[in-house]
Amino acid sequence: MPRSSTGTVVAALTAAALGGVGVLAYQAAATAPDRPAHSQAGDSKSKPKDKAKGKDKDGEKKSTALPGDSGTGLRVVYALKDRRVWLVGANEQPTRTFEVSPSTASPSPGTYEVTSRVPSTIGSDGVQIEHVVVFDTEDGVVFGFSAAVDGSAPDTSSAKKTGGIRESRADATAMWEFTQAGTKVVVIA
Repeated sequence: MPRSSTGTVVAALTAAALGGVGVLAYQAAATAPDRPAHSQAGDSKSKPKDKAKGKDKDGEKKSTALPGDSGTGLRVVYALKDRRVWLVGANEQPTRTFEVSPSTASPSPGTYEVTSRVPSTIGSDGVQIEHVVVFDTEDGVVFGFSAAVDGSAPDTSSAKKTGGIRESRADATAMWEFTQAGTKVVVIA
């Protein structure tokens, strides 16, 4: 008996420590300056990177500014056309923005709420995914943000309708720490 109770105590302390680290990481991320805003302010070291990334099909630079028609309050904003997500704090300031890779189906524009979160599972495309944040289901297709453990993007050539919106593992971790059940998700065209 002493072994199992000691193991229980160790497990409880470990869980409490991990929870505390998660809260501290979220607080640090929420108060840290937004990197894209810094690089737009004229940081010459980031300009070559900006030129290599963030261009649309016509070669024009995409804006990373939060769209004006994206709701209010604490929320996740997902711009379908730009394939970009913003995590917006209650102070109306984006804490993070990043590009995503959508699957074969897209949610309809509108306002949703996070309905569930799953730490790890197998995606509808058969790929191991983590930090799943689900916000909508339409015609049997579940829409949510996640990261593939192997770093892969969704197979957009598949005939199967899937609604996974893939993020990098770092972005998925940020999304996971930012959202809870009930967090608003605004999808715009």
